Amino acid sequence: MLAKILVDNNTRNEWKAEWGLAVYIEYEGHKILLDAGTTHVFAENADMMGVDLSDVEFGVLSHAHFDHSDGLDIFFERNDKAKFYLRKACEENCYSKKGGTELSYIGIKEGYLKQFADRFAYTDEDLEVIPGVTLLPHKTKGLDKVGEHAGMYVKIRGQFQPDSFDHEQSLVFETDRGLVVFNSCSHGGADNIIRDVQNTWPDQQIEAYIGGLHLFRSSDEEVYAFAKRVKETGIKRIYTGHCTGERAMEILKEELGDVIQELYTGLEMTF
Repeated sequence: MLAKILVDNNTRNEWKAEWGLAVYIEYEGHKILLDAGTTHVFAENADMMGVDLSDVEFGVLSHAHFDHSDGLDIFFERNDKAKFYLRKACEENCYSKKGGTELSYIGIKEGYLKQFADRFAYTDEDLEVIPGVTLLPHKTKGLDKVGEHAGMYVKIRGQFQPDSFDHEQSLVFETDRGLVVFNSCSHGGADNIIRDVQNTWPDQQIEAYIGGLHLFRSSDEEVYAFAKRVKETGIKRIYTGHCTGERAMEILKEELGDVIQELYTGLEMTF
């Protein structure tokens, strides 16, 4: 199994970076795209990395935010066959409170869900897309409290309510060494997601967890507490970047040591 980071906030080479995430994955002969970044930068990087987006068999949208979905138009332009899997709860209705009481729209570019309706496949429960590759929704209850604390909301029937992240899903791969889990922003809490995966596959260990941890606005105390909860899961490796934040990364490395590895544009991972 091979995974290439087509775009992340950071880069260590000639590839371009932006606030967003897109990952190209090869698994048992299948080619998969997870997310599509904020702009067309991921596609430009794919060209330079030798990744042909027209060969992608299917795509997965991790959740309904702009920095993972707004580049979908260039993907659909280059690839005329691949379906993109979304959670059934995905709508153009996500907002974030950025200081004070004002809410800013952070959802999928308005009009995309209608414009590209024939390219989307909606999921509800666990879904094994191909053998060994499963889409897993949140199973932890009460995540609306997490959304409220993070200042994240969804607009439903004209009313704002805390986001319970029903639109978020994990992409889980079965490998000879254990499970490899992708969750691009981990809004529901990476520790909760790890527990969900462990409960779904009780007889398998998790080899790696890959994605942002959405800690860039968290206090030091919150990050230390989070690190303790993650350590208790026994996770072996976490590759993280995007929305984790520099200060949180420092604390995580201090508390979790070599378990934590940094994501960056151009990083290749094999499992």
